Amino acid sequence: MTFAEHAARLGGHCAWILGWRPADFWNATPLELSGILDVATSTCTVPSVSAELQKLMELFPDG
Repeated sequence: MTFAEHAARLGGHCAWILGWRPADFWNATPLELSGILDVATSTCTVPSVSAELQKLMELFPDG
C-alpha cells in the first residue's frame, strides 16, 4: 500500500471510531492520533500513560 492509501484508510477509521471530519484527521499530529486511537480501541479500563505524558504530568501537576 502507498502512503496515500494508508492515510485514506486511517482517516476512514478515525471518521468511524472517533466521529472525526477530514480536517480533524489532517490537523492531528501522529502522536495525538496514536494516543487517541490507543484509548478508543483499548479494552482495558485504565489506559496506559506514555513515558512522555507521565513526564509532563509530573512537571505540570493539576493539583
